[in-house]
Amino acid sequence: MPANLNRRARIYILATIILGALVFFVEGVLEWHSQALGRFCFYVILALVCSGLKVKLPSVTGTISANFLFVMLGMVELTQAETIVLACTATFGQGLHKNFHRVHLPQLLFNVASMAIAVAAAYSVYSSGFWRGQLAQPILLVMASATFFLLDTFPVAAVITLTEHRALSTVFRECYLWGFPFYIVGACLAWVIAAGNQQVGWFASIFILPVIYLIYCSFRLYINNMGSEKVHAEEMAALHLRTIEALALAIEAKDHTTHDHLQRVQIYAIEVGRELGLEEAELEALRAAALLHDIGKLAVPEHIISKPGKLTREEFEKMKIHPIVGAEILARVQFPHAVAPIVRAHHEKWNGAGYPDGLRGEEIPIGARILSAVDCLDALASDRQYRLAVSLEEAVKQVVADAGISFDPQVVAIIERRYLEFDQLVKARAIEFQHLSTGVQVDRGREPATGFEVSHPTGSNEKKKMSGDFLASIAAARQEAQNLFELSQDLGNSLSLDETLSVLAVRLKRMIPYDALAVYILRDNKLQPEYVVGENFRLFSSLQIPLGAGLSGWVAENRKAILNGNPNVEPGYLNDPNKFTAMRSALSVPLEGVNGVVGVITLYQNDRDNFTRDHLRILLGITTKISVSIENALRFRLAEQSASTDYLTGLPNARSLFLHLDSEIARCRRLNSSLIVMVCDLNGFKTVNDRFGHMVGDRVLRSLARRLKESCREYDYVARMGGDEFVLVIPGLTDETVQKRVERLDQLASGTAHELELDAILSLSVGVAQFPECGPDAEQILAEADRRMYRDKQEQKMHTEGRRGFNFDQAAGVMK
Repeated sequence: MPANLNRRARIYILATIILGALVFFVEGVLEWHSQALGRFCFYVILALVCSGLKVKLPSVTGTISANFLFVMLGMVELTQAETIVLACTATFGQGLHKNFHRVHLPQLLFNVASMAIAVAAAYSVYSSGFWRGQLAQPILLVMASATFFLLDTFPVAAVITLTEHRALSTVFRECYLWGFPFYIVGACLAWVIAAGNQQVGWFASIFILPVIYLIYCSFRLYINNMGSEKVHAEEMAALHLRTIEALALAIEAKDHTTHDHLQRVQIYAIEVGRELGLEEAELEALRAAALLHDIGKLAVPEHIISKPGKLTREEFEKMKIHPIVGAEILARVQFPHAVAPIVRAHHEKWNGAGYPDGLRGEEIPIGARILSAVDCLDALASDRQYRLAVSLEEAVKQVVADAGISFDPQVVAIIERRYLEFDQLVKARAIEFQHLSTGVQVDRGREPATGFEVSHPTGSNEKKKMSGDFLASIAAARQEAQNLFELSQDLGNSLSLDETLSVLAVRLKRMIPYDALAVYILRDNKLQPEYVVGENFRLFSSLQIPLGAGLSGWVAENRKAILNGNPNVEPGYLNDPNKFTAMRSALSVPLEGVNGVVGVITLYQNDRDNFTRDHLRILLGITTKISVSIENALRFRLAEQSASTDYLTGLPNARSLFLHLDSEIARCRRLNSSLIVMVCDLNGFKTVNDRFGHMVGDRVLRSLARRLKESCREYDYVARMGGDEFVLVIPGLTDETVQKRVERLDQLASGTAHELELDAILSLSVGVAQFPECGPDAEQILAEADRRMYRDKQEQKMHTEGRRGFNFDQAAGVMK
């Protein structure tokens, strides 16, 4: 019987003792009469002997003995008064057997009183004559045995229910129902003994003691097996509980303010659930959900959880995913109870305005309704990053005000009535929750396998500098300041990116020795080398580093510097130990501009750990100036490219064409070589614009420009002159190959029409001029090529059925 009895349990026990005493004196003492006093005494002695053969019950604090056989036998052969006295005497002896110095008098009196009530009721059933016939006696005895079982076990189950707030049906099923078959077997055995006594005599009952002992041994073995299974089940339940606690610790690792909150919410929720009469399975689910309802916050960014202020709309959208993620995580655990639905719905509101599913009223699981209210109550009464706690009374008032709006009114009514009791229960239990050791300092362990980040080089002249005199230190600091000033001045003198980075590389090497320097610019989530100087030039120039990958990628993504990192982790950098020039250390810092990270500057050295914290300090001191200079240079480059590049096709424009053509003509004069210039005009382009619109016309120009570029050699030049005219500058082309090139260009126009599903309405008119035969300068050569192009266009119109001609009226507007 539980020791922590509450007031209701004590009243129930006292009432049972009084009722049992009345039954004993009225039915046992006042109605006493004995038909065979010797047989009665003999059965009492046997019952007392058998009361020592008791077995400890596996589910509750209590024992059961073999003396109930003589209670059944007494119903057949003794009077009601004798049977009551026999049962009470045997129960009293069972309570004192091997337990005299530790006997608990109220418990002993309660057991004796319960026995008196149970025997009186069972004897009344047996002597009622309810069943008549040949098998009346065994049937009545079985019915009396069932009555005796119920009234013998029900009082203790009721005490457990009142003490532990568990459902009576659950306690009875788990703790006592399994013993019912043994009572039936005892009734049958008592009937057999009684039948034998009629043939031999009641003194022959002494010979059944060996049989009773065998039954006792088998029963004890059965109970022990049940106990082992119960221990195993408890171990699995304990493992299950430890899993829940481990998950709760995972929540604490993310949000350090939750561990006490989880304890209080769990106690409040369980007490409310018991008040509402939830089944044990529902209480277990609620117990687990109370600890794990915030596990989905593992998927919410740390800065949102710990934000010391109101959330933005975007941040709240991120926060709202935590019930869904929490339910998905717990669904994989496969709890024996419905934990995941409670976690998913614990932010739903009674009026349907909650999230994530908008459930309302009793659509919300009862566990989630309880958890929602007690979670809000404790959150209001606790300090949070964004506000101070209110008093418990004020928190209850706010929860009550939301009854019928956010919370289940029935749940809120229980909280309002019992919140002080809940608070005292939390303080009384004082559960010691395990904390993660995030603040300890580990003394053992000298260094990681890859070593520490070293702040001074080994075997260099740095130590000599540090050991120099005071005046040398002043001179070095002055020199450093002068170098930084000159570098800052030089970085702002040019808008050319190459010139800016070249100056940076020269000036920087005076302050930070390096063997290679790479400046990576962030484009399309990749770091692309913009300027590389020093050893392994080709290797670093070929790197394409995804954002977040390798050393430089990590620096760009996290916006944190790395001192003496390992260059071998750069994607595409092969560490060949046979190459003595392979880089062994790197100093990398992010370059942050106005709109985020512009790129990364990384310095490499051949020796390990060869950069110092002073080097890092210097580089960090000038990164802002470097970033601004690079941003300005990139903007200038973009503007320069826009001035010399056609915006629609990406090809050089007319301005770039004349500059390039002048340069090529000067080169041909020096080398005494020839140069071919082709002016191309797209026939049918006006018809495309008229029939299909200018959007399709733009697509035609872009497609043709791409095809022209792909058909040329690396050193050929393609430009857009304007409108639908393109110019090709082709050095070193012989007379024999000019015609083949013209025919190929015409095929490109047809391919463009096919690609855009235009049926044979595009072709090219091409005019070819050659330097120096057609003119001494760019203007005359282009004019001659343009004149020949228009002549070719006229010939195509005149010869509509010729090799290069086509009928505009028939072909225009036809579309596959």
